Amino acid sequence: MTETTSRATSRTPEFRMASGLFESLRQDLITDAFAYRPLPPMRTDGPVTRRLPQRIRPHLAHLPHAVVGFLAFLVVMATSANSGEYLAASSSLVMGLVAATPVLMTLVRPVGAFWATVIATQALLVVGSHTSDVWPWTPGAFFGYITTVTIAAMRTRPRAAGWMWLITLASGIVIPVVLGRGEPVEITPMAFLLAVSLLIVTVRNIRKEAAQEVSAQQEVTAVERDRRTLLEERTTIARELHDVVAHHMSVVAIQAEAAPYRVKNPPPELEAAFVTIRENAVAALTELRRVLGVVRSADYEAPDAPQPTLASLEGLLANVREAGLKVEKTVTGAVRELPPGVELSAYRIIQEALSNTLRHAPGAVASVEVSYVLGGLGIRVVNAAATGDVRPSPGAGHGITGMRERVAMLEGEMTAGGTAAGGYEVAVFIPVRGRKDGTQEPAPGRPA
Repeated sequence: MTETTSRATSRTPEFRMASGLFESLRQDLITDAFAYRPLPPMRTDGPVTRRLPQRIRPHLAHLPHAVVGFLAFLVVMATSANSGEYLAASSSLVMGLVAATPVLMTLVRPVGAFWATVIATQALLVVGSHTSDVWPWTPGAFFGYITTVTIAAMRTRPRAAGWMWLITLASGIVIPVVLGRGEPVEITPMAFLLAVSLLIVTVRNIRKEAAQEVSAQQEVTAVERDRRTLLEERTTIARELHDVVAHHMSVVAIQAEAAPYRVKNPPPELEAAFVTIRENAVAALTELRRVLGVVRSADYEAPDAPQPTLASLEGLLANVREAGLKVEKTVTGAVRELPPGVELSAYRIIQEALSNTLRHAPGAVASVEVSYVLGGLGIRVVNAAATGDVRPSPGAGHGITGMRERVAMLEGEMTAGGTAAGGYEVAVFIPVRGRKDGTQEPAPGRPA
């Protein structure tokens, strides 16, 4: 234990830095260097490709593959043209294929293509060294090497580009010395051009990774925002329904307590029944307040005014008309009093739909239809397309989410979407079951 600890602590910072550099080299260019990584098709929904005809777009997905193949063809031509002066045509073609093979390898094995072009370049160096004017690279090998390394760097992480440049510099200096070439090594053109190419590729890769991270973060933020909006809307609905339910349960408790005093000499059974009713009402209020204590936030203050109902709809329409929205109201069916939860939710849905019209369709005309039918309540809010020079305000769709939550709590149905005329329509149906005495009550399991 002591020996191992002392050995670990004896390592100098320089040694640890060198170990880290070697580890990064091993991860970037050695481990799984020849792993199969095919080049994926190009996306065809970009800002430029979207402007092209629909019949051409599917074929553009393989445009990068065609570009790589064309570059490989240019490498073959450049290498063959240079070596044809001193070699036979067949040998020149072989040298061209040797130089172009790593370029094609970048389509499936980018890191392996880099090592292949290093080996191919040195092989071409041995064959063509006696006539090459750009030592230690022949012109064809020079072009093929830069092309291969650039494409390979585009398909790897930014750090790998730095290692490729250092290995290129080292091979351009060391290999000629090993081969015994005496004249000075002209490494500057390759080092400079490759550095510029790799710098551009590295900047492009970094920007691409940053854009992907930002896009992923925006998606996470949007999901969290929708979730927070959903929770806030549920909290608001719970508060409003609490006010409605608490009011009626309090009335039940008070009436149950006062009822025996309104009857002269009531029988004991009747008194016991009213006592049980009052106890159950008080217990329900206590449990409701306990649950609400978890739902409500610390800074919530109960509203002093009564919650709005459909009877307050004219005041809402007057407010939106003052804000510049032309709105018409149509009521069909026999108007009757509905359960407070249904009245409140219907009012809030119409309010949110008209608010969306003000924000997203300035200058449009809206219509509100309220239908009292036998099985419940129907609501339809339709607006025409925006008119005028006022630009619509951006929105995140939270209002639609809130409306759907309200309808779902009352077991209703809702549809929302654009119309054929370019406007928007919100249609809601809230079921209300009738009692035997002709009054209405909400769907089973929902607060009244």
